[in-house]
Amino acid sequence: MATLSPIDVQKALKGMDYPAKKDDIVGQAERNGAGDEVLEALRNLPEKQYDGPDQVSEVVRGG
Repeated sequence: MATLSPIDVQKALKGMDYPAKKDDIVGQAERNGAGDEVLEALRNLPEKQYDGPDQVSEVVRGG
């Protein structure tokens, strides 16, 4: 599997209003036409509220 780019994650979340829940984040990424790898990573996020795109990216990276 290729390394997921934080830039791709940020592009997928463009226009997202925070705080946001996982389902809202995945939905926004789908509307933004995110690639399969980005969508898979976002679908694997823990169920919680996220305060911003940096927090989402950090969790996606495994931080």
